[in-house]
Amino acid sequence: MANAIRDALEGVSEVELTTTGRKTGRQISHPVWFVQEEDSVFLVPVTGSSSHWYKNVRKTPMIQLAANGTALSSSATPITDSDRVRHVVQLFRDKYGANKVEAYYPKRDVAVQVPLG
Repeated sequence: MANAIRDALEGVSEVELTTTGRKTGRQISHPVWFVQEEDSVFLVPVTGSSSHWYKNVRKTPMIQLAANGTALSSSATPITDSDRVRHVVQLFRDKYGANKVEAYYPKRDVAVQVPLG
């Protein structure tokens, strides 16, 4: 399965993230940018720790990522350590361009790690 999701992520700029609503319990999906490093996908919420999907992940860590018809259910781990968050944000800058990251991500205080394997 890990190879299938890796293949599905190849050349894709965003994935469909599905979280469980912390108040409603409903499945909520959003397209999000991502970066991949080693055996994990990393996500940065656009509005940082204020983001609804980030708050949903904190309450219910089981999420789903989907790309190119392939889905992965996994447990997401919030990253709050400022050095690790800075590293993930730098990966985003490298992939999407520093100007876009600065424009679209005004609050860069947290990130999320999703293991692929």
